[in-house]
Amino acid sequence: MGAMTEYEVRHLVLPRGTSRGAARRLLTEQAEYGGWELARLLLYPDGTRKVWLRRRIIRAVRTLSDRRSDDKRPG
Repeated sequence: MGAMTEYEVRHLVLPRGTSRGAARRLLTEQAEYGGWELARLLLYPDGTRKVWLRRRIIRAVRTLSDRRSDDKRPG
């Protein structure tokens, strides 16, 4: 069984005066330049938008062994 994917989450609140186009531009910039994806968006009756963005956390995996014998190469 594989490991669960971990995500970093960012919450945004867009005020009710924010146009649909401005919200789209903001979210597009976050996606293109920050690597964020839209996880959820709630639009409230008063026009306020609550946005959940997420991006995958990529963990570095050690690929070299930590054996001391590797350090004793002729050189």
